[in-house]
Amino acid sequence: MTTLYIANKNYSSWSLRPWVLMRTLGIPFEEEIRPLVEGSCWNAYREFSPNGRVPCLHDGDTIIWESLAIVEYLAEHHPGVWPEDIKARAWARCAAAEMHAGFSTLRNDCPMSCGVRAKLNSISTALQQDLDRIDELWTEGLNRFGGPFLAGNAFCAVDAFFAPVAFRIQTFDLQLGEAASAYTQRLLDLEPMRDWYDAALQETWRETAHDQEISSTGTVIADLRVPTQE
Repeated sequence: MTTLYIANKNYSSWSLRPWVLMRTLGIPFEEEIRPLVEGSCWNAYREFSPNGRVPCLHDGDTIIWESLAIVEYLAEHHPGVWPEDIKARAWARCAAAEMHAGFSTLRNDCPMSCGVRAKLNSISTALQQDLDRIDELWTEGLNRFGGPFLAGNAFCAVDAFFAPVAFRIQTFDLQLGEAASAYTQRLLDLEPMRDWYDAALQETWRETAHDQEISSTGTVIADLRVPTQE
């Protein structure tokens, strides 16, 4: 049995990556949600994850943690995780690795919260640089490999790595060029992405630190989530 451990769908961008990849490619798995806890999740998550974080994949007695490692493990067992074309595959791996390790200002200033709509107080030079690079990277992939996805005609791991960015763009109404904006909507319209979004709106869990991150960089103008548990 294959089980993917994830955190709250509203907040957990890291969890979304392997989840949406597996759902889109039809890789069977069972989902195990472990809500975030206030403060550190170390003690709560160490039960199933060696590094005390999510996502974490259990495939029988094999445990794989970190989203990039999970994707590479899946690629060893399932077709379609990376493009077949060697040039597209090389580009896709570079772009996914760049997302995995970079874009820190985008992450910090625009945390993922699917059910919230917010207006940023300002867009710093560093954030604009991240947005410009996203625009450049997405437009390059779409033009070079013919779309409609970043590395060609099929959704693959590089699209999964940028899926959380689509939710960030929606939450904060971030502006990109025409091609990148159309690609954002393409991601949001995917059935697995809509399923994730709908489930996120139904979550009654709240994690104070994540909610405060948004209020520290912008103003919440709408909260579409169901009310919290009493």
